[in-house]
Amino acid sequence: MSAYQTEEEQVEALKRWWKENGTSVIAGLVIGLGGVFGWQAWGNYEDRIGKDASESFNQMLSAVQRGETESSSKQAELLRLEYDSSNYAVFAALTQARLKLEQGDGAAARSQLEWAIAQTDEPSLKALAQLNLARVLLSEGDLDGAAKHADRDTGGFAGEFAMLRGDIAAERSDKQAAHDAYTQAMTLEVSNRNLLQMKLDDLALANP
Repeated sequence: MSAYQTEEEQVEALKRWWKENGTSVIAGLVIGLGGVFGWQAWGNYEDRIGKDASESFNQMLSAVQRGETESSSKQAELLRLEYDSSNYAVFAALTQARLKLEQGDGAAARSQLEWAIAQTDEPSLKALAQLNLARVLLSEGDLDGAAKHADRDTGGFAGEFAMLRGDIAAERSDKQAAHDAYTQAMTLEVSNRNLLQMKLDDLALANP
């Protein structure tokens, strides 16, 4: 299974975060390069760090779009070192986590996500990083590690976390727990309801 959400899910997740926090939108479009994602800044949003962080962030995204992995990594590191109090740095870490995962470097991906979790004080942004970290751990077979980051029942990502708990339970062959988690997710907002329904249907077929 994919450790991350689909591109459309990432778009909706980021839009939801900015809407909940009442901030002008920075994240709108997820760019796809063979599964590699990033966020294309739009609008006139400036965080407390200002235009320098925004410019560095945009340079990183441009490098991602051009497939210049080394350059994008350098820009992300610059953001982490010089603008670590900026949300741009957190978004950069999330982007680099995906790049590292696509390169098969799970350890580096986890490091980026763990940094993002520790760095941000925004509950929803922290939840997004935790959700992605849990998915990485799940994809690596670390069910206990994934479960530690999956116990969230409130906030804008509650449905995604419920779905994640269902995935963990399914991997543990706990079909009842998986069914309960997926059913809970169906009552909440999720980005891919069709996929969730397919998972429920698969459980029903496995338990005639």
